[in-house]
Formats: sequence, C-alpha cells, structure tokens
Amino acid sequence: MRAIALVTLLFLAYGLVTPFYLQPWSKITLTLHWPQTFCETAHCKQHFKYWTLHGLWPNTGMDCNNTWKFNMSEIQDLKPDMDKYWPNLLHPTSVQFWSYEWHKHGTCATSVESLNSQHKYFSKALELYKQFDLTNTLKNAGIEPSEQNYQFDDIERCIWQHFGAQPKIQCVASTKGEHVQVLGQVEICLNRDFMPIACEKSKEDLWSRVNDVLLNRFSAPSPFHVCDFGTPVHYPVVTENKTRH
Repeated sequence: MRAIALVTLLFLAYGLVTPFYLQPWSKITLTLHWPQTFCETAHCKQHFKYWTLHGLWPNTGMDCNNTWKFNMSEIQDLKPDMDKYWPNLLHPTSVQFWSYEWHKHGTCATSVESLNSQHKYFSKALELYKQFDLTNTLKNAGIEPSEQNYQFDDIERCIWQHFGAQPKIQCVASTKGEHVQVLGQVEICLNRDFMPIACEKSKEDLWSRVNDVLLNRFSAPSPFHVCDFGTPVHYPVVTENKTRH
C-alpha cells in the first residue's frame, strides 16, 4: 500500500494523474426525498409536506478533497432556503448533513466553474430544486399523498413527461405487510449543462451504495431500493400529529 501511495504521489507531482476533485464529471444527480417516508423508516420527526433535497451528486468520485472543509459562514445567506428545502430530518438544528454532503459530493463537483465553490454548489442545488418542482409536478397530475395507492407507471410517466427524461424512482417496503411499496426518493439525472438525461435503473449503482453510507452514518439503516414496476405505490400522507409547516 505504501508503494502504491508513493507512486500515486509521484504521478501527481509530474502531472500524470488528475486529482479526483479536478476530474470532470459527465452526470450529476439531483436527489429528492419524501420526508414522511424517510422518517417512518428512520424514526424521526418531521413537519414538511413537500419533497426536500437529499443531495446533488456528481458521478465522479466521493470525498474528493478532504482539505476543503465545510464552512457555514460561506453559505449563511442561503440558510433560510437550506433550512426549508434541504433540512436535516434527523437532527434539525445541526449542520452535519450539509457538511457531509459537501465533503462527500460537493468537493467532487468543483471541476466545473458553476460549482467551483461551496456557495456555488449549494446555491445551484437549491436553484435546481426549485426548477424541478417535484411536489407540484406530481400534484398537478393528480398524484398527491393519499390513503389510496398509485400505479408506478403513472408516477414515472408524470415525472418523465414533465422533466423530459426518465427519472430513477426509489421506494421502501411497506411495514403493513401488504403487497405495496412506499414512495421514498426520486433522482433526476442531469448533464454538464444541467439538462435532464435518462437515469440508469441499476439496483446496485453507486448512489444506492451512497445511500447505505449516508443513512448508516446518521444511525439508520438504508431503506431505499429501485421501485418495482409491477407493484402498487403508496404515497403516504404526512402524519397529522406532526407540526404542520
């Protein structure tokens, strides 16, 4: 291992290897989750009746630059929107989630000018969140939180037609023991110009493993898996005994 590390350092010194944080990415994933589903599996309290940000994930590398530390003061002006649209569902008063997302993914996104600072990264994620308004996209198609179930095809078609590319939709298993899956997370894949492109649907892709790491880090097992096409989908209503937002 020491020999490999030495060779790598020599390659870096002579410009033969590009550091991860300078390697260009070809795809970036805007990931949104439904707080009610997340908190039912992670046993947290939430009060959001709209989809919230999970992250903005380039497809090149993870933890690309450990020397580039998260600094809350650089995004203080974004905090109202961060609290509203990118909340830490497990620990609402902590900036740990944002710090984690910056170190794991933000430092890997900086190879493009539009994301080459902490402020640019978080502000771009918020911009894309508002642009791809998933809550109202589903609502306008008559797909709202309900006690009734939906067909997976109807949900996918709605998002696909509205955004112009196939999304990746993730569910969790129902705790009620019935033949149904629960809507949990939606990934919208974008190219380097932040235009929608088709997402891969592999159940073993990189970001499925990232979900495992993220949720384990925040003391919860990973619940998400690619939704089964033929199984009805439950889009859960926000529990009424939660404080409304």
